[in-house]
Amino acid sequence: MWSRREFLSTAAAAFIAPAPAWFESQDDIRTALKGPVGLQLWSLREYLPKDLPGTLSKVRAMGFREVEGAGLWKHSAAELRAALDSSGLRCQSAHMGFERLRDDLSGAFAEAKAIGASWVVCPWIPHDKAFTRDDALKSAETFNRFGAAAGQAGLRFAYHCHGYEMVESPEGTLFDTLAQNTDPARVTFQIDVFHALYGGANPADLIQRYSKRVTSLHLKDLKKGAPIKKGSAVGTPAEDVPVGSGQVEWLPVLRAAVQSSAALYYVEDESADPLGHIPQSVEFLKNVKL
Repeated sequence: MWSRREFLSTAAAAFIAPAPAWFESQDDIRTALKGPVGLQLWSLREYLPKDLPGTLSKVRAMGFREVEGAGLWKHSAAELRAALDSSGLRCQSAHMGFERLRDDLSGAFAEAKAIGASWVVCPWIPHDKAFTRDDALKSAETFNRFGAAAGQAGLRFAYHCHGYEMVESPEGTLFDTLAQNTDPARVTFQIDVFHALYGGANPADLIQRYSKRVTSLHLKDLKKGAPIKKGSAVGTPAEDVPVGSGQVEWLPVLRAAVQSSAALYYVEDESADPLGHIPQSVEFLKNVKL
């Protein structure tokens, strides 16, 4: 957060110097959504370790100003932050693995802050072949601890759904079990639309049900004709298609999202051609009328 003096000094300098790259330009992504559309950097995991600054420049050239972290790509947190700043990108949210949070909570929080994030998101709960109610209850207790510690560190904590939680339980589904046993003030949700659908849920209904706790979304699409099976967790690259070209019913999903607490939206692409797919996803989102 800038101080008032820093803000005024920067504003004054803008009259005699070109605007920084992160200032809004004609090429920035504009949508009808209630918040910026960013890119989950996991989408470019094949490119970032090889050429961090070059890859981030491509991200900015596609119109993104926001990214979501998913590791350091063989760099230090300071190096990643410098590369983001140089490219005109900012990172408000970062994925951190369950084990990292469990074993090094303070280090994970320090890393998130170092790259600029105020949100820490856990994307996966370790489990055996089948995710169970006991897994949900134990992870709920752990998430309450993560969330409380995040608050004390000046951060927010969220859990990213992944499909394996969408099987039946006494509470409805195991996602409901997890939700009902976590503190809404400490644990919010990032809804991955692809994985919610792939795992057997209706993404729009899920967002509506937990509207006040849905703080961000992953926007990705499931190929038409791909089978949906309750509890499915990981799709193949061939099943990941540009947003708007698959079987997700986007209008009800996005309408539910703008009525929720979601303030950040991240395109994620796990296909074999992310650089080809991502611009198509962006173009679809830019043209959605809500």
